[in-house]
Amino acid sequence: MEQELLPLLADTQSPTADTRKRAELQLLRLYANEAFPLSLAAIASHESVPTSLRQSALSVLRTFIAAAWSPTLDEFKGQVLVNDANKTQIRRVLLELATTIETSERKVKNSASYAVSKIASADFPEQWPELLPSLLHIINDPAASASALHGALKVLLDLVDTGFSEDQFFNIARDLVATLFAVATNESRKPILRALAVAVFRSCFDTLEMVLEQHKSAVKQFMDEVLSGWTPFFISTLKAPLPQAPSDEEESKDGDIPSLWRGVIGLKLQVAKTIMKIRMVFPGLITAQSPAYFDIIWTELSNIQSAYHDFYIHGDRQGRLEDVDGLPITLDFLVLEELDLMQTLIKAPPVKNELQKQLQNAGQTAVTASWLTEVLKLAVSYAQITTEEEGLWDIDTNLFLSEETSVTANYTPRTCSGDLVVKLGEWLKTTTAEGMLAYMNGLFADTSSSWKFREAALYILNQLLRDFSEVSQYIPAELANGLNQFIQHAVQREEDFLRARGYLTAGALAKVSGNVFKQAAASYLEGALKAISEDPSELVQVSCIRVLQDLIPSVPSSSIGSLQISIISALSAFIAAHDLREPTDSDDLKVTLAETLRDTIMVDPNVVLSSTAIDLLFSIASSGATNFQLVMIVTEAFEDMVEAIAQYGSDAYTRLCEKVLPSITSAIDVGNLTQENALTNLAADLLRALAERGIDPLPSGFVDGVMPKLTRLLLDSHDAELIRPATEAVRHLLSHDFNQFIGWQDPETGKGALEVVLIIIDRLLGPTVEDNAAVEVGQLAAELVEKAGSERLGPFLPQLLQAVAQRLSTAQQAQFIQSLILVFARLTLISAQEVVDFLAQVDLGGQSGLSVVLGKWLENSVNFAGYDEIKQNILALAKLYNLADPRVAQVQVKGDLIIQDTGRIKTRSQARRNPDQYTSVSAPLKIVKVLVEELGAATGTQSLDAATAAAMGGTRSGDVGDDDDDDDDDDDGDDDDDEWEDMPGTTLDLSLGVTKQELMAFGEGGSEGVFGVRQRDDETQAFLLDFFRHASSQPGFQEMFGGLSESERQKLQELARYS
Repeated sequence: MEQELLPLLADTQSPTADTRKRAELQLLRLYANEAFPLSLAAIASHESVPTSLRQSALSVLRTFIAAAWSPTLDEFKGQVLVNDANKTQIRRVLLELATTIETSERKVKNSASYAVSKIASADFPEQWPELLPSLLHIINDPAASASALHGALKVLLDLVDTGFSEDQFFNIARDLVATLFAVATNESRKPILRALAVAVFRSCFDTLEMVLEQHKSAVKQFMDEVLSGWTPFFISTLKAPLPQAPSDEEESKDGDIPSLWRGVIGLKLQVAKTIMKIRMVFPGLITAQSPAYFDIIWTELSNIQSAYHDFYIHGDRQGRLEDVDGLPITLDFLVLEELDLMQTLIKAPPVKNELQKQLQNAGQTAVTASWLTEVLKLAVSYAQITTEEEGLWDIDTNLFLSEETSVTANYTPRTCSGDLVVKLGEWLKTTTAEGMLAYMNGLFADTSSSWKFREAALYILNQLLRDFSEVSQYIPAELANGLNQFIQHAVQREEDFLRARGYLTAGALAKVSGNVFKQAAASYLEGALKAISEDPSELVQVSCIRVLQDLIPSVPSSSIGSLQISIISALSAFIAAHDLREPTDSDDLKVTLAETLRDTIMVDPNVVLSSTAIDLLFSIASSGATNFQLVMIVTEAFEDMVEAIAQYGSDAYTRLCEKVLPSITSAIDVGNLTQENALTNLAADLLRALAERGIDPLPSGFVDGVMPKLTRLLLDSHDAELIRPATEAVRHLLSHDFNQFIGWQDPETGKGALEVVLIIIDRLLGPTVEDNAAVEVGQLAAELVEKAGSERLGPFLPQLLQAVAQRLSTAQQAQFIQSLILVFARLTLISAQEVVDFLAQVDLGGQSGLSVVLGKWLENSVNFAGYDEIKQNILALAKLYNLADPRVAQVQVKGDLIIQDTGRIKTRSQARRNPDQYTSVSAPLKIVKVLVEELGAATGTQSLDAATAAAMGGTRSGDVGDDDDDDDDDDDGDDDDDEWEDMPGTTLDLSLGVTKQELMAFGEGGSEGVFGVRQRDDETQAFLLDFFRHASSQPGFQEMFGGLSESERQKLQELARYS
């Protein structure tokens, strides 16, 4: 069969798509042949077969294994196609190929390793118990070749990452770690193999982290034993000097010098990463060694500066390289890792206390001749622009801006150096800035210092000052004036990067210098404006555009108004000279332009009525309509402008509409014509914003101008990003000016507005529109019902409500469910009895409409979001309860979650097999439960149950590795040292009964979550207290009270007692 497979494998690599597809289909047809996987394994093992075909065979085999080996694999297709005997043979062949079989092709061994890992994830340990002993035997064998050792370590790394349960890990942990330690410390082995052994050891901490909570004592004992041996090894490895660096010519080759260089760097890197991992999982265990680690790292970073500069600042060596196993092996990676570790260690209490003591002892020289000066000097040294960055940024300003705005994922020694100084600033406050002043005085006075050094110093200062501004940390006037001299020097230099950095740092200084810098800020703003138009460097131009965002708020208000038109003109000229529609890898320039234009307009939003500002903003947005960040900036800016202008009255808002509506409607037409969905979506959202923030009544002709386009969009589109804003726009038209709206008639069909809206709602409630798209239809339906009333709607009203109830019965998305429920909630506020009467006679798939709607309503009430929506819901539920309708009392709904405390986090597969179960309660009791919850939320001081309090960090424990040295005697109130406790107070324990919604609400600031962060609402609180006073006096309430949980009863009693 091998001969049949070889041409097919070759065809899978054909540049012709049809040939590839045909070969892939033929290979799929061979899946059922028992010889198929055996033949692929045999091809992969043959040295005589070309490497590309061996790799192809392993790739096909791996795909086959995923699909047909075991039901436990995620990609399993439903039928096991390998018998046990063949499985045994395949496992043996692949493991030998990945480890002991000698081959010159590491790519083949790596591919075999991936296949072994895939099988192991299904079979280990039950069907493949000999796998781990086999690997450990190879690794422990002193005679094992480097190739076999490498293959065994690679398989073991994958196995540790994916294959161990808790019990399995504890059974083999000591043997495993001892084996890895033996390799890591064996100086006769290649450094890169020792690095791989350390990487496997580091991977063990992921498993230890998972079992830490359940096995604290055992884990602590194990780690104490382990680190007693590994710590001296870490220290000696980090202390060891780097070997001879390879020359440019040698580096690209596989000789002894470059191999040793890369190997030692890889080993040091893995040690540094492992120390960082231990610090994350067991911080107390390295606290005592933190001063030693700090000194060693500082010393090494000081010693390798010259090599780093030769490689990357003065030279153009290739950086950011990894070996075939994904291990970083270049000097820039080592510098980055050690700088990162240094900024972590500097917060360790023993290190911090010693450094604080040295500063105090230094007295007046603390900022001129202490460790602070040396650390700042080190940070500046590594913050210099590399040759590679210089070339890239000069070609593409987007890359420069992405670093400047910290949106890049490219973490480098430069950015890490900035973070190191920011950490010092968080601790030492303005002392760090004073240290920078002292250091820069010497640097700028030294005529031999390069522009890169000076730019780096300004970059570090820029990072420090921007962090100060984020926490409103201002600096004294004398310090600001001292730092300003370096900025003045920079903006006059001929080097583009230094000039650009000068302007950017001026903006950062303006934000933290207060009123004393206002005149200087005005001067820099005028200089920046001039540079945007006249500077020959585009890098300087975009830097000046960016810094306007910092300078505009810092300039005296008497000056900025007169400059507003000048700024808009400068931005207009820049945009006219650049094709913003030209494809780029990122849109950072467009984002910067939009943000600067937004800030300029908001100085006095009326400027949009008499300038091209709004046209510029729309032009920027349309050129990058697919960029979410850009669209969000423009949309939010437009909302603010509309709201501000609407406050000036009807004339101003009408002029705005006259100015923007042609552009918006034209964009809708162009987007439809060119199939640019993103442009159409943007235009629809801008139209939504214009209607939402508008005035009552709307300008004459507004509805006539936009409804035909909105109607077409809502009846034709399936795009959720378009349907949502278009639906909202129609609702706001209806809400703001019902008379103008109801008078509109569709010019194409002749249908009136009421009929058109009903058709739109019917379509959005239908099965062809997804929940995510129809999420606003409930609000539109509710608005229509309220505004039009039963008189106008006539027989359409019950049809509309039945359609809402029908869609509610199948709705899954929380926001969509809320939208539909609010239709009935708002009607309940008008006439609760009519709502109950109507739902009781509706049949939804054999179930009572009342039962379906109340079930969904009460199950989802606690997840409602939005102040008005929550309030409407509370009032409606109270009215339903007070109605005391027996039909409502007969409805049974989902009650409380039945807690199944297994002590383990429930996985997705476990959740599918054992879904959450709930009690069943009557609808009135559920209403009381919901309103008790809302009463607590309305106070703004909602009591937290024990589990939620613990999840928010209300409890602490630090049993593992606690050290007496962890105490921090600083008086600065800095809480960073808490990160050196093993269970920081901010840890969220996911094994507690906290829902995903609660976690999300907490992460978003929690406007209406159960974390007690909702704003106090006295009106709602008073209503609910009055409701419960009245309800408690009614017959049957004591039975309701008895049905509440203990915490609910306590909450009601407590709130009643203090009200």
